[in-house]
Amino acid sequence: MQFEKSSLQFLKDLKKNNNREWFAEHKPTFKKAQDNAKELYASIRENLETHDEIDKFKLFRIYRDVRFSKDKTPYQPHFAGSFSRSGKALRGGYYLRIRPEESFLAGGFWEPNKEDLLRIRKEIEMDASEMRAILADKNYKKYFGGTFDGAELKSAPRGFDKEHPDVDLLRKKGFIAVRNFTDAEVLDPNFLKELDKTYKALRPFFDYMSDVLTTNLNGESII
Repeated sequence: MQFEKSSLQFLKDLKKNNNREWFAEHKPTFKKAQDNAKELYASIRENLETHDEIDKFKLFRIYRDVRFSKDKTPYQPHFAGSFSRSGKALRGGYYLRIRPEESFLAGGFWEPNKEDLLRIRKEIEMDASEMRAILADKNYKKYFGGTFDGAELKSAPRGFDKEHPDVDLLRKKGFIAVRNFTDAEVLDPNFLKELDKTYKALRPFFDYMSDVLTTNLNGESII
């Protein structure tokens, strides 16, 4: 199973012709590309479930909500989907967007609620060695460059020492691992395998964060 060249071409054409008239004329082509995307994401989930527990899957709509946006183009020129891990004990989620020249895979914690974010920061403040070890892991560095993406504060959050040795981690507002893909990589017959290898590299990160977010600072379970 792979993402077809014709599906990527539809997204390229949509990017150039992002209007309702063009889309209506090419609705059959969209349906074919959408079916291809659904099959791809179903295969991704099938692979994930061989080594993780997936609770929910969401394929995002191609139709944009333009009510509060300056950008009034009606469609997203991409396919995107997310996979949530199962239960209170397994935290984190997987994501994939396929967009011409801007495809990427991501995993982690995009906008953790304030309670989770405080708990993560408290863990970092106390001891960041495990998180540093994850960032330094050869597989994590291979696929994600040894960093976290996402928004961050300009300084330490309120209540935390600006001179803390791990202030770079404390400033994070989310903890996201991202890997970008070229169009050629998306169309490669081994794309599914490459996605799954990359998702597997997230597991130590997810296991660590799940442990942190299901315990208090004394290591006692809160679930």
